[in-house]
Order: sequence, then structure tokens, then C-alpha cells
Amino acid sequence: MRIENTFIAADGVGETTERDLWQNGVTHWDEFEPDALGPTRGERVASFIAAGRERLAAGDAGFFGRALPSGAEWRLYENFRDDAAFFDIETTGLDETRNDVTTVSVHRGGETETLVRGRDLSASRLEELLGDTPLLVSFNGKRFDVPFLEANFDVSLDAPHLDLMYACKKIGLSGGLKAVEPELGVERDRPDISGQDAVRLWREHERGADGSLDTLIEYNREDAVNLRELADETTTRLHESVCEF
Repeated sequence: MRIENTFIAADGVGETTERDLWQNGVTHWDEFEPDALGPTRGERVASFIAAGRERLAAGDAGFFGRALPSGAEWRLYENFRDDAAFFDIETTGLDETRNDVTTVSVHRGGETETLVRGRDLSASRLEELLGDTPLLVSFNGKRFDVPFLEANFDVSLDAPHLDLMYACKKIGLSGGLKAVEPELGVERDRPDISGQDAVRLWREHERGADGSLDTLIEYNREDAVNLRELADETTTRLHESVCEF
């Protein structure tokens, strides 16, 4: 689904009204006529579409992120996927006020970069990789990754955020990233490594163990890269579950 197929971002339009429009053949902004919804609501939708065309041409994902209801961020994906930032972090624990971020991997534009604590992980580098993205994509990043980054580095990650954990729940898949990946056909090179192993690998690296950091980086990078395939499959299934066009 593309933004141009979406009407629920317009004031006064809910899922039922949107579904009625689709069933009546109005599946794209180009097909909408104000009299399809009556004068007041029709004009509101027409006004949204006019503004939406302008903001879409400008690449302003934030406009739509603010207009869409909570949980509908997946509708942004098709339009902004090429410059979306698929990101994942590893930490020394679960409390952002007491624990540290050890690595951050960002997959964007077909390239993957990993920042490492004590090497190049800093607020300025995070801003370079994430600050101008139109769309953040993570798995449980709203509750975990973003709070950790904002607490540890005083950065503000305010782009629209597609958290695939919630998107997966909408299609009946629950559990962590490693649990839902096989259900969506996403394979791993190292399925034997877990989040707990990531903490252990960092501690081993601090003690000077050879290869521990390399393994941790490989694991973190795979998390970020796999999010692209996961997002492709999840949003496709969401589209199929929501509409028939």
C-alpha cells in the first residue's frame, strides 16, 4: 500500500469510511471526488489530498506520520522504503538509565554501518546516520532502542517510526525478532546467537577476548539488515489483510 491509497489520514475519515471508498472503486487519490462523501467531509478529504500531494513531493514523511492514526505507520513504508533507516542496537542490559549502548547498526540505501562504543559511537555519528531519515524501522525500537539512544546520547529521533513488533502482531505473529523471522521466511547466518549472547560477547571483548567484538558486530548488523526483508513481507501481508486491491 502506498500513501496515495490512504484516506484515514484525512480529518473525519475512519477505517469504515475508507473501506467503503475502496469498495466503491476509489482506491487512489486520483479517483476521489468530494461528492463521494458529502460536502463537508468530502472537502476535508480533498484538502488533505491537495496538501498530501505537496508534502509527498517534498519527501515530508513527518506530515503523514502526524496525520495517520497510531499503528498505521506501516502505510508509509512503500513510499519511503528506499531511504528508510533500518536500525538495531545492542546494550549491556535492559535499563537505559543504568546500562550502555555497545553497538548500533544502521542499514540504509543498501549500505550497512555499525558504530561501536569507544570507537565511533557518538551523538554526532548517530545524527549523521539517523537524523535525516524519513522513516525509522526497528523491532521493538519504540520501547527499547529509541529510549536507550535518547538517554545515552541526548539525540532526538522524531521521524515516523515503523516498529515491526507491533506490525507483526497485527498479522498474528508475536514474540521476539528471532521468533517471527522464520514465520516470514527470513533466514539467519548465525541463528545460535541471542540478545543475552550479545551482552556476553561485549563483556568478553572488554576482557580482551579475540573475535568477540567481530562476532557481536556481525550479529548486530544481521539484525539491522534483516529488518528490510521483514518489513517487506510484513507490510505486504498487512496490505492483503486490510484491502483487496
